[in-house]
Amino acid sequence: MNIQKVKLSEIKSNPNNPRIIKDDKFHKLVKSIQEFPKMLEIRPIVVNQDMIVLGGNMRLKASKEAGLKEVFIVKADDLTEDEQKQFIIKDNVGYGEWDWDILANEWEAELLEEWGMNVPSWNTNETEEQKKDLTEYDFENFDNSGFTTIKIVLEDEKAKELIDRIDLMKGDKNLSEFVYEYFCN
Repeated sequence: MNIQKVKLSEIKSNPNNPRIIKDDKFHKLVKSIQEFPKMLEIRPIVVNQDMIVLGGNMRLKASKEAGLKEVFIVKADDLTEDEQKQFIIKDNVGYGEWDWDILANEWEAELLEEWGMNVPSWNTNETEEQKKDLTEYDFENFDNSGFTTIKIVLEDEKAKELIDRIDLMKGDKNLSEFVYEYFCN
């Protein structure tokens, strides 16, 4: 597979892309592309033989919004239909978790936030209102990174109960609905 530069007009968004990006996060992605366009060459959009995006739908959308005319792609034209479906999901799954100790000690929180990362507040003297704001997590895009946020925000006993219940449900396709209901009911 080789990287090539093509016109945005040649690339088609995947109508079956299961991942979305909303408002603030989308604007952060657009800004990151405008400020660091070289990232798109290092991490090109992946397309199939029909130029339909398999990986990078949101980067494509943000590139258009940023005013780019061309982007870098990698053509994965040797994948079966099943392999394409697998790629779409596996490319969007977050397997890892953040090491919050390293982030807190080696990175500036303001820069991490500027680069699009949701950084939990480390202030232990937060008001109840501030803690409540943090519990309004974007559960439609819930992934493992949310577990750390939940542990930090909730009272110890409530956090332990929630995490224990989530651990029992791992692999359940309705996990995000469960967590949403837990906080909203």
